[in-house]
Amino acid sequence: MFGKDNVKALVYINAIMPDVGESFSGLWAKFAPPELTKALKQVPFRNGDGTTGTDVYVQPDRLHLVFAEDLSTSRTEILAATQRPIALSAFTEKLTGAAWRNKPVYALVGKQDRAINPSLERFEAKRANARKTVEIDSSHVSLVFQPEAVKNLVVDAVEDYMRK
Repeated sequence: MFGKDNVKALVYINAIMPDVGESFSGLWAKFAPPELTKALKQVPFRNGDGTTGTDVYVQPDRLHLVFAEDLSTSRTEILAATQRPIALSAFTEKLTGAAWRNKPVYALVGKQDRAINPSLERFEAKRANARKTVEIDSSHVSLVFQPEAVKNLVVDAVEDYMRK
């Protein structure tokens, strides 16, 4: 994405935006830890080549509270049962490039996000000189809970590009 000319802008939705040399966990440490950090389950795995790693899941009984509180319990039960893991290394590896350094940024902050501290999301948007930052009443799943707000931000990014 760093050298892709066809990418005209970046729209971050309840996201982490590390800089070169930073990791997700390093950014999280600058702010109060989100409740998600206490609800993660770590599962070791072994690759075919003998190397090992750790997958991270949200504890199913905690997913509603720390990830998708504004969705129905029945919907979050489905999310909990079908979630895909993320490698723990995704939180600890340091970035070698940051696309937001060279592309216009638009950011959406879920003010009730318990997966990423909203103060961190605001800090990152400011640091990236976001052309527009929208704050909404939502948990981490703004895409699902308030798709209209997400769509509007994406349309704003497109319209800004088309004006130039």
